[in-house]
Amino acid sequence: MRRFSQRSHLVTLSEINITPLLDLAFVLLIIFIITTPLLEKGMELKLPRVGGQSARPPNKNDIKTVEISAQGILLLDRRRLSLDALEAALVSANQANPNTVVYIRADENGRNKDLYAVIDRCQRNGLTRFSLRTEPPGSK
Repeated sequence: MRRFSQRSHLVTLSEINITPLLDLAFVLLIIFIITTPLLEKGMELKLPRVGGQSARPPNKNDIKTVEISAQGILLLDRRRLSLDALEAALVSANQANPNTVVYIRADENGRNKDLYAVIDRCQRNGLTRFSLRTEPPGSK
């Protein structure tokens, strides 16, 4: 006669099978390893190289300084001008001296539209040599 154990019918599964969970974790890890470099990569660009020549500072006679106050007041070499008069003065200075460099000093609390207007007028008239001036690091 066979003995039936009551114990075999009442035994519950007390262990969780973690093999499928580990498989899922490894699959997700592989997916993230493959896709992360694709997300970080930007456009393929060929950037220009800086030549071996060091940039020399421009001659003082070649520099025209434009200052823009926080209120939008424009000064060209410490003379107050309107935007149109500033444009005309810069164009005539560039025609007289093709090496003209425009230094633009704008107040940090000023409106960006005044700065953009000056840059736009420079670019529109072929004055591509301009520099936005800032405070040197560490100075206050």
